[in-house]
Amino acid sequence: MSTGRIAFQGELGANSHEACVAAYPDMTPVPHATFVEAFEAIKGGDCQLGMIPVENSIAGRVADVHHLLPDSGLKIIGERFKPIHFQLMANPGVKLEDITTVASMPIALAQCRRVVRQLKLRTEPVGDTALAAKLLSLNPDPTRAAISPALAAELYGLEILVRDIEDTHNNTTRFLVMTAESDPPAPDHARPCMTSFVFRVRNLPAALYKAMGGFATNGVNLTKLESYMENGAFTATVFYAEVDGRPEDQGVALAFEELQFFSERFEILGVYPADPFRDGA
Repeated sequence: MSTGRIAFQGELGANSHEACVAAYPDMTPVPHATFVEAFEAIKGGDCQLGMIPVENSIAGRVADVHHLLPDSGLKIIGERFKPIHFQLMANPGVKLEDITTVASMPIALAQCRRVVRQLKLRTEPVGDTALAAKLLSLNPDPTRAAISPALAAELYGLEILVRDIEDTHNNTTRFLVMTAESDPPAPDHARPCMTSFVFRVRNLPAALYKAMGGFATNGVNLTKLESYMENGAFTATVFYAEVDGRPEDQGVALAFEELQFFSERFEILGVYPADPFRDGA
């Protein structure tokens, strides 16, 4: 898909917006205040795709998204890894030495501690990195700056004073590309693929251990396994998992057969090309 609208959570200029532009330059990125609203926009047809962050190499998984995924009704058709870079920006003409306060999302402030400490800046948390830039643009102040992606400076008419101020330069966020299509086209067979799925094991002794055994005995690389409480019940656990390969691959098919024998719920959320970023990571 190369045209239409693609949903993301956050303000225009956020990292998710940058990810949309990089992956689907011909689509129109559409911001949403919450992940729930972004998911609903995809499900309702207002947006044909969604660019949803699921984990960060420093901050870990995006908890809200992982609780929405299993019952979203959406399918995963792709993944994108995006290196995260933060810029220190201010209103045009402002000098670095005049800044006393910097605003951004708490996680961004935490990931830029070194520069913030060096400049002896007071920090002010806001709900979104791009929102910090937007607010500064709407309320110019020569003593204030924002930590945001470079796209935010371009959109809101700010000047970047210091580039790439993140403490760790291998900071990377993984995004999933979502669609409301119930049966999206299968990915190109020439490309390595990932399969994402959810399952809930039967209430039997060692059921999880037995359910997972098929992946080892059939040589399938299980790249992710995470658990979530279902409906607030401590006894009902849903697992989200990912493997290298496709469901029709012999090893994956046999592993899934064994998994389903010990599970009372099993659902494939998506089969999609592996991002080439994995090869160089």
